[in-house]
Amino acid sequence: MTTENIKLDIDYVRSQFPAFKDPLSKDWSFFENAGGSYVPKNVIDKLTGFMTSTKVQPYAEYPMSKIAGENMDLATDLFAKMINAKKNEIIIGGSTSINLYVLSNALKKYINLGDEVIVTNQDHEANISPWRRLREHGANIIEWKFNLNTHELEISELEKLITPKTKILAVTHCSNIVGSINNLKKICKLAHKNNIIVIGDGVSYAPHGFPNVKELDVDFYTFSLYKTYGPHLALLYGKEEILRELPNQNHEFLNGIYPYTINPGGPNHEELVSLIGIYEYFENLYNHHFENKELSLLERINKINKIISDYEEIIANPILDYLTSRKDLKLIGKKKINKKDRAPTISFFSKERTSKTISEILVSNKIATRNDNFYAWRCLKSLGINLDDGVVRLSLTHYNSEDDVNKLISILKKI
Repeated sequence: MTTENIKLDIDYVRSQFPAFKDPLSKDWSFFENAGGSYVPKNVIDKLTGFMTSTKVQPYAEYPMSKIAGENMDLATDLFAKMINAKKNEIIIGGSTSINLYVLSNALKKYINLGDEVIVTNQDHEANISPWRRLREHGANIIEWKFNLNTHELEISELEKLITPKTKILAVTHCSNIVGSINNLKKICKLAHKNNIIVIGDGVSYAPHGFPNVKELDVDFYTFSLYKTYGPHLALLYGKEEILRELPNQNHEFLNGIYPYTINPGGPNHEELVSLIGIYEYFENLYNHHFENKELSLLERINKINKIISDYEEIIANPILDYLTSRKDLKLIGKKKINKKDRAPTISFFSKERTSKTISEILVSNKIATRNDNFYAWRCLKSLGINLDDGVVRLSLTHYNSEDDVNKLISILKKI
């Protein structure tokens, strides 16, 4: 049976997440996944196991410490393989904002007076503000603006912005408001022809399919692990040849020992180990759906990515269709998902009611969502949307059910 014929078993998926049986959350339809996802039992078990048996300083010779260190290394190694990176190319830090702030502080060595840094007005602030701060070191900040009619970032516009002085480009792989998936591979190819370092923000992309960073050929890539079914941590990937040359941002005695040089204080031990549970969850998904056990980890991830994105397209498109049919509601971004050109992150606002009012009605009917600018305030400002009221965002992932979608649409019909 080919991958195309295999459909995601939603009942199996939901059985892996304790939240769907918990008295507090079981009756809710959860549409706030872009803010942070539920975690599978594997993650909880790994976290509990570490705290119970190995909550000691790691890497000593006594067994509790040795096991702790081995599991920390295993978690890093597994996640590197899941995104097609080397183990010494990934950093696990406290958040995407922290990781990018530290990275920008290191990359300022490449900036001379008058050099240019391109940022977009579509990104979450985590991938804008660290690079805008390079203005303090002599950089000129250039803004790649999205098309106000389509809400898309157009590569033809990027080509017009690039000059011999352009040194860094920071761009989202997928907007947390617009939802569109930008062609990061094509963007990187263009940038590298001009010797530009590319930082890709995958926070809104990775929950819907882990990236292959080598295929993208991106120089740095980051995403939040608490939005990919794990604890409140974030991953930063960097090409080995660049990491090796960056100035140390950590303790002096770690000078030259990358990637620790870009991770001040190191990772949270117990939460790092719990990442093994994410790997186990995806392994379980693969083994439940596929018979071929000879594939590499990356190949297995690719197959799971495919059936997840196919399923998300099925459950998200009815919501997009409904919102598009309403003349009083304004959908942001593409009206349809077609072969993963859009994430199931759906933002809209009303011409007649505040976003807060709509959000409160949904919440009162046990639809877990919210209104906000979601830290993408420059995006909303460009669209002329009130930053305090923001938009209503409905963000799905592969454990949302068709019942969730039907419930949501039935409530929207009453508003």
